[in-house]
Formats: sequence, structure tokens, C-alpha cells
Amino acid sequence: MTDRRLLLVHAHPDDETIVTGATMAKYAAEGAEVTLVTCTRGEEGEIIPPELAHLGSDREDTLGEYRIGELDKACLALGVRDHRFLGGPGRYRDSGMMGAATNDRPGCFWQADVEEAAHLLAAVIREVRPHVVVTYDDNGGYGHPDHIQAHRVTVRAFEKAAERALPGSPWQTRKLYAIAQPQSLLEASAERLRDNPGPFRAPDSAADIAPGTPDSLVTARIDASPHWAAKALAMRAHATQISVEGELFALSNGIAQEIGAVEYFTQIGGAAPRRGNRGPDGLETDLFA
Repeated sequence: MTDRRLLLVHAHPDDETIVTGATMAKYAAEGAEVTLVTCTRGEEGEIIPPELAHLGSDREDTLGEYRIGELDKACLALGVRDHRFLGGPGRYRDSGMMGAATNDRPGCFWQADVEEAAHLLAAVIREVRPHVVVTYDDNGGYGHPDHIQAHRVTVRAFEKAAERALPGSPWQTRKLYAIAQPQSLLEASAERLRDNPGPFRAPDSAADIAPGTPDSLVTARIDASPHWAAKALAMRAHATQISVEGELFALSNGIAQEIGAVEYFTQIGGAAPRRGNRGPDGLETDLFA
């Protein structure tokens, strides 16, 4: 095993690339072991290209199977060799957006028993022994039920893995982060995009891109700019879900977003970071610090 191991927990294929793709590519390129755990196959995703419309969820699991292939290509672009589905592919189904009838479907991730799912994830954590674990905040970034559930399951699995650790074990040095999107940066991006949205629809405000994380809560800034192209390539791999044009992309809502290779995080658990290894803005520059 290497001396740097990173484990990320995401809800659906494409989530890993949109908000953490550059970070994954950076650490993979530097020789860290990067493990991705995806909780569902994304069976309820809205398909963008008309030529792929036949993959819709009315054909049962055709879309989910197709998105496994998209995820494989994205991981290849990011240099990630260890990818797993929580409990195996299809163990948990995409729940759809909050309030949809699919939220009540038996077998969907939103209906999963948190303790049971955390047990499955804790087994991966004990096997991989990551120094850093990354997932969403308690609102799942933007309120998607599977993202919220991924947060709950990851936090509990992090606790369960620690409970099994012996006193004085290396688990005392582990860190747990939530993905962050600083409010000030979203506002600046929305302003730029209003002037130049490319082929997409300009956002009316930062809220059209994401709810945003208060700047005061952000604790880490990972500059992975040299890996921008790897992230963009991985985004193109998720063709059912993401439209990419130059330096911009859009999801099914058609609203323009910038492809960024500087990604942000908030530490929500684990060991306190060292006081060094911080940039001029006071943020950590390395998740492993």
C-alpha cells in the first residue's frame, strides 16, 4: 500500500467527475491510491442526447447498465483504477429527485437502512484503510435524496470503522471531508456566465448552479489545474448526463457551468489538520496534510 490513500463516496455515475474529478486525477497522478465507491447506477438520470433517449428508465435497467460503461471510461480518464458499487452493482437503485414517486420505490438508496449500508461501506474502509474519506455535506450538496443518504451512510461508516480500530491505531489520523462549492466563487462564475454562456442558457444567479457553501465553512482548496483536461475528458465520458462545449458544460437543465480544476472541501470529521500546509487564504492545500 502507498502512504496516501483516498476514498470517495458518490451517489451516481458522473457525480465523481463534476465535483471531485480534478482532485481524483491529481492524487492518482501523484501515486496515491484512489478508491471510488458509487452508491447507485443512476437509473433515473435524465438523458440529454436525443440519440440516447432509448436508454430511458422505462426500459428498466438499460440506462443503469449503460452508465456503468460511462463510469468506467471516466475512471480511465481520471487514472482511477479502484472503483466499486456499494454492495455491488444494482444493490441500491437511484431514488430520483427529491419528492419524486421513485423515492418510495423498494430497493432505492433513499429507502436503504443506513446502518446496513454503512456496514457495507465500513468493510470497504477497513479493507482500503484510507487516510482521507470524501463525500457530500448533510444536504447532499443540493438536496438530492441519494446525496443526502450518501452523506449519512459515509459518516456512519467512518464511525463504525473507527469503533473497530484499536486505541492508538492509525485511524486517529484519518480525515473526513465534505465537498464544498464556495458561495463567492459561484457568484463570480455566474456573473461571467451571464456575459458568455456559450451554447447553453445563462444562469440568473449563483443559485442556478448550486446552493453554495458559505465561504467561512470551507477548509481546503485543492488546485489541480494541470489535470483540467483529464476532468474535461471524464465529463465527456458521461455523455448521457453532461453536455460539454469547450470550457463549459451543462446538465439536463441546460444551464451553463464552468469546468473547474480547483476544487474545495470542508473537513467534517477525523483528526485536526496541521497548522502548516496552508495557502495565503488560510485553506489547506493538501487533503493529506
